[in-house]
Amino acid sequence: MDMRPGGEFLTVMNGPDGEQFANPGVFLAVEPHRRLVTTDAFRPGWIPSDRAFMVAEMTFADAGDNKTRYMARAMHWNEESLKEHEQMGFHEGWGAAADQLQVLARTL
Repeated sequence: MDMRPGGEFLTVMNGPDGEQFANPGVFLAVEPHRRLVTTDAFRPGWIPSDRAFMVAEMTFADAGDNKTRYMARAMHWNEESLKEHEQMGFHEGWGAAADQLQVLARTL
């Protein structure tokens, strides 16, 4: 990950049967310790993607007592891409990722 506006990221999702789905994109905003905004609408170098689902925003806020409030928001281009993404297991996948993040954070 190149965590700067315009910097590249690559997310690889692993399916239950070992299949892999690569999803490259770019960061739109990076506010350290506060906010990340990404999109799959562009490839590195601001090259338009052939297929885009969404813009994602992740925010982090001090929740006191050495805790962080994490919020993730997905903004899809249209209802069709939202429904297609849901059928791909979007909610379950993001939920699993949040659970994994929580386990990792407890080890820090």
